[in-house]
Amino acid sequence: MYPTSQSEAPLQTKVSDLPSSLSPRLIRFKHIIVALLLSVVFFLLFCFIALHGYIAWVLSNPTVAPVFSNPMQAKNMKYEDITFPAADGSRTMQGWYIPADNAASKTIIFSHGYGANREETWVPMYDLAHYAHQLGFNVVMFDYGFASQVNKAVATGGKAESQQLLGAIQFAKQRGAQELVVWGFSMGAGTALQTGLITQEVDAMILDSTFLLEPDTLYHNIHNQIDLPRQPTLEIMKLLFPVLNGTGLQQIPYQEVKKEDYPFPIFFIHGTEDEKAPYPIAEQLAANQTNPYSDVWIVQDAHHELIFREHPKEYLRRVSTFLSHVTKTSSDDVQNTNNGE
Repeated sequence: MYPTSQSEAPLQTKVSDLPSSLSPRLIRFKHIIVALLLSVVFFLLFCFIALHGYIAWVLSNPTVAPVFSNPMQAKNMKYEDITFPAADGSRTMQGWYIPADNAASKTIIFSHGYGANREETWVPMYDLAHYAHQLGFNVVMFDYGFASQVNKAVATGGKAESQQLLGAIQFAKQRGAQELVVWGFSMGAGTALQTGLITQEVDAMILDSTFLLEPDTLYHNIHNQIDLPRQPTLEIMKLLFPVLNGTGLQQIPYQEVKKEDYPFPIFFIHGTEDEKAPYPIAEQLAANQTNPYSDVWIVQDAHHELIFREHPKEYLRRVSTFLSHVTKTSSDDVQNTNNGE
């Protein structure tokens, strides 16, 4: 055997000591990697929740254009600037009252959609207001709180807005309306249905492109803008809405609306190419109605709130037929009541 040299002994000691000398460094390295990974995960989670918070904030605070015109400038209709309280007294509403030329007792209230004001130019609302006025109706046009030029409020999907529409109904009744029709668009139509659950003062509704805020339609509209998973997106939004606009989805009576057979006639108008409120919702709502004058018109290839623009003659013809039925029925009921029948 060869003798072990003194120079080899220190080398053997160093090699045997190598694992123990690197262990603390290796542990520290692992800790750093774990910390970095956790930081990345928490950062991505924060961004994911922040994105949902931004979406919820934008939905609660829609950008609404100012009112650019008025009934006189737009259609040579005399009007009054009006204010009236929401039914729950939460705020004062602003709008216009366009009296009929012959002191009529029938009134149409226009219920505008989300992201719009009383003018709702893409409908266009002035044209329909002028049409209603020519038919001998008084007309009420007003701004929901989220469209207010004076004291803007958050949008609540119909919770607060139904009280605001109820205030408009009470105003019209105070002005002598005996036959009252609510003509709603998009979320304004969904708000009308929510209001119909809590009032007996409405004689008929015309609902164009009905948007009812519920989990399905909420996710449908979010997914149209950004490809997020249904879960946990809906659960996060349910948590955020009460914080940002004071309204939880469970406070919107969408389930009651989807099952309700309303005592008054409703004319549902909806397009098959509606990307914001899929038309089966209108079919489902219409199927629940048993009033003989209720009706539904599903328009092939028509888009959200653009049905009047795309089919103006057919639109007005069908609305005229509906109004001729329901106002005659209401007049007969009033006459029978006055005669004690």
